[in-house]
Amino acid sequence: MAATTYERLKLHVTPEKFYVEACDDGADDVLVIDRVSTEVTLSVKKDIPPSAVTRPIFGILGTIHLVAGNYLIVITKKTKIGEFFNHVIWKAADFDILSYKKTMLHLTDIQLQDNKTFLAMINHVLNVDGFYFSTTYDLTHTLQRLSNTSPEFQEMSLLERADQRFVWNGHLLRELSAQPEVHRFALPVLHGFITMHSCSINGKYFDWILISRRSCFRAGVRYYVRGIDSEGHAANFVETEQIVHYNGSRASFVQTRGSIPVFWSQRPNLKYKPQPLINKVANHMDGFQRHFDSQVIIYGKQVIINLVNQKGSEKPLEQAFATMVSSLGSGMIRYIAFDFHKECKNMRWDRLSILLDQVAEIQDELSYFLVDMAGMVVTSQEGVFRSNCMDCLDRTNVIQSLLARRSLQAQLQRLGVLHVGQKLEEQNEFEKTYKNAWADNANACAKQYAGTGALKTDFTRTGKRTQLGLLMDGWNSLIRYYKNNFSDGFRQDSIDLFLGNYSVDELESHSPLSVPRDLKFLALPIIMVVAFSMCIICLLMAGDTWTETLAYVLFWGVASIGTFFIILYNGKDFVDAPRLVQKEKMD
Repeated sequence: MAATTYERLKLHVTPEKFYVEACDDGADDVLVIDRVSTEVTLSVKKDIPPSAVTRPIFGILGTIHLVAGNYLIVITKKTKIGEFFNHVIWKAADFDILSYKKTMLHLTDIQLQDNKTFLAMINHVLNVDGFYFSTTYDLTHTLQRLSNTSPEFQEMSLLERADQRFVWNGHLLRELSAQPEVHRFALPVLHGFITMHSCSINGKYFDWILISRRSCFRAGVRYYVRGIDSEGHAANFVETEQIVHYNGSRASFVQTRGSIPVFWSQRPNLKYKPQPLINKVANHMDGFQRHFDSQVIIYGKQVIINLVNQKGSEKPLEQAFATMVSSLGSGMIRYIAFDFHKECKNMRWDRLSILLDQVAEIQDELSYFLVDMAGMVVTSQEGVFRSNCMDCLDRTNVIQSLLARRSLQAQLQRLGVLHVGQKLEEQNEFEKTYKNAWADNANACAKQYAGTGALKTDFTRTGKRTQLGLLMDGWNSLIRYYKNNFSDGFRQDSIDLFLGNYSVDELESHSPLSVPRDLKFLALPIIMVVAFSMCIICLLMAGDTWTETLAYVLFWGVASIGTFFIILYNGKDFVDAPRLVQKEKMD
């Protein structure tokens, strides 16, 4: 079986069946899904009824079971990201969710409402930008992993050979994956970020690619998914690979990021920064060792760069991380703590060079992956930098972009693109492309985890910290605060449903959605908006005296502040918490 999926498809719909026709040259396969029995079979084109309603699609994301029954999810629009190694990379731009059932008459009013909510959850996940695929290339593996595979692996279908950590529609494809004969219709989809650029330095043209692969294990949103689970999977784990393709040679540099790998939580409670809580009874070493055992097997040596504050509420987490590394006593793991905010305070971001100088020799030892135009491996990457801050977003992305630039400098010199003594920082056109790409990577990962664009991207884009950048960070922080407290419960539920952490059972007598949501969690944003609006109106109104106007302002200001603190006293009662899957209680 070739390691490809069908690229050109047509969906034919009849009241009884879905027919997915392969339209690639020479193909005669038709995937048939019975809308009544849900049976999946393989047929041929002559079996498609002429009466079927037909339209083109660009891939099958999979199927999901909701209250009304099964639904088929297909890709209806795609945009081309670029090409490398003669493979086209696409971004899924739009989807359609098709019910197997012809009517909803079999549902009660409550079931109809629940089904509508579940559909809204699926649509919410699909509307988060960042789903990528290729019908001919395995996007889930790094160049180095692909170079170490057997001929048998190369012949496996894309679904069989994919790294399941990064197949976001793995749960949706479970029925197709059970039938090898239909695997060419099963399209593995990556979630994260991909950008590709054709670049030129010294008149030499090369392709530069950046890929961030988000893990679907322990996936979720910022404050509801922290630390690790019992299997050692870390929250917000992302593998980022930087690739260079020049004159037939290929080079790659891989880094990872992930939440501090101990059992800890940071549940929303209306405070700007909820207190991180480390579980006092969990077996931290067990989960910690599971995490790094798998990391060492996959990537080799682990150089941890912990960027959290070494004082205040983040200090216990830094200490716990350092203690775990010391207790494990593995020669494959090295720990480096760098208090990002302390070192770079007062806009002294030039001090990041302290960290780069500290790890320079280590980075040279880890090296990078390089294969020449003849396909011979010249060097291999012996390990990775595993970076993290609290969210593994803003500080982490800044450091990763600097480490990646240093690796790229060495790669381009070795390939002969850069002359001896030349610095990437001096190549203005390429530097602009490089910085913008890493800033876009930061924004993509941040939106997928925290709900807003990243902070500190002014430095990533320009190499400087600016006052405007500080203002934009303040705005994004405000939006994060609102989303983390008042909409992340729904976001977390949506991800859990999409990934199969929660399965809908229409026979279940008591749906979690039927539990009345306490609407008092809406009180705070309403009060804040009303109070702020009244203050502004009072200031704009020309009263009889300034004393009268001031009295109105003081009244509404004191009322809003007083109510805020009353709510804050028991803030957890006012946040939008998940309802489908109760994550392990860390507090």
